[in-house]
Amino acid sequence: MQHIHHLSKDKKLKKIIALQQPVTLTKRKYVYLHLCLSIMSQQLSTQVAQVFHQRFLKLYAGKKPSLQQIADTPFEVLRGIGLSNAKASYVLNVARFFISEKITDTQLYKLENETLIQYLTQIKGVGRWTVEMILMFTLGREDIFALDDLGIQQAICKLYLLDPADKKKMKENMALISKAWSPYRTYACVYLWGWKDNTPSA
Repeated sequence: MQHIHHLSKDKKLKKIIALQQPVTLTKRKYVYLHLCLSIMSQQLSTQVAQVFHQRFLKLYAGKKPSLQQIADTPFEVLRGIGLSNAKASYVLNVARFFISEKITDTQLYKLENETLIQYLTQIKGVGRWTVEMILMFTLGREDIFALDDLGIQQAICKLYLLDPADKKKMKENMALISKAWSPYRTYACVYLWGWKDNTPSA
């Protein structure tokens, strides 16, 4: 696979790639739904996030809800499945934004990475990290680097012996290291998460 050949030029990365199954990226429909699920997943383990996803879908008889169905879901009902006040509000914000902007999957797939990040982070509760997860795991973009992800930071500090005490310097070094991985930085992130056993759910 082309990405393995390219990333394996980095000897440290090559060692952790060899320990894992080859990564494939998938392009998915219903971007709004994955964005809602990604918000629910924030700061949760993969297992706990799955529980919330199942509870959420159960509200709609286990089927994929439409934007309007999500927008019409009472705040108290979302709180009732265990979401915090903030996350319940953010999920409703996503649905309302997509409806008011008349956003389609086709439109989102056409946008450049940075343009999409700037567009969707207008939604209160949607940060850069959340959109990066959407770019990686919903739109299947190959060259996303999750600089602010704690798991990525920990993995790179461990693998490349960086000092995490100075956050600014650490991030500069991370960005420098990751440049050599382009145009396959998403794959590098997935291998780093796998090595750390900290794969996010999105």
